[in-house]
Amino acid sequence: MNYSTDFASIKDQVSPQEWQARVDLAACYRLVDAYEMTDLIYNHITARIPGTDDHLLINLYGLLYKEITASSLVKIDVEGNVVWKPDTDYGINKSGYVIHGAIHKARPEVTCVLHTHTRAGMAVAAMKCGLLPLSQTSIRFVGHIGYHDYEGPAVDLDERERIVNDLGEHNALIMRNHGLLTCGPSVPEAFNLMYQLEQSCRSQVDAMSAGKELNVPGENVLAHTAHLYQPGTRRPYGVLEWPAMLRRLDADQRNSGYPPYWH
Repeated sequence: MNYSTDFASIKDQVSPQEWQARVDLAACYRLVDAYEMTDLIYNHITARIPGTDDHLLINLYGLLYKEITASSLVKIDVEGNVVWKPDTDYGINKSGYVIHGAIHKARPEVTCVLHTHTRAGMAVAAMKCGLLPLSQTSIRFVGHIGYHDYEGPAVDLDERERIVNDLGEHNALIMRNHGLLTCGPSVPEAFNLMYQLEQSCRSQVDAMSAGKELNVPGENVLAHTAHLYQPGTRRPYGVLEWPAMLRRLDADQRNSGYPPYWH
């Protein structure tokens, strides 16, 4: 079996727009690893290739997130058909296009979709109460998050419509008994939203485990705060932060032992 991860650069074989999308998505995979939101080789992050209606980039199924590079990403369509992939026996995870392809197809304004199975995310996904507005970070999701009931591993194409309907116009979704999902008009914005959702779940688990009475602000404060954190109200969260995130990756790269994400 060819499981080598020594992938040649394809920068000169794709458009500048596709290459930038590849670099951004590879960086996003590395950041999810850096902020401890990975699950071995599982889960997926997808990005739409600019200028195309149905071509997406997704990870090879078998690589750690810290191994992923711009040139290792697979080009697929929204139905999961492989358009191009490196010369390797690694393929893609079917759940990747069942979940992600459905959202990209239904929401043309969405560039990036992230899905995680973190410890805190799975814990909150198992709670009947869902995500509680216990902190400023979690209050941003009040009225702006969907919930999708568990139907088993996401390999059934019939589930796609229900995922899309439960997400609605939101950019965040809690998949009950499963994990978390975020999306956005750019890779930086989708990553930032996932970071905030993950922090919200971690803080909720911490607060509830203390066994003390929890304090929730009044409805007027919740609505006002949530509004102030929506895209376009003040600034698109994730864009200002992105260069700093890349600087972190650049610093981490010096001693990582893995190929740079921009390769």
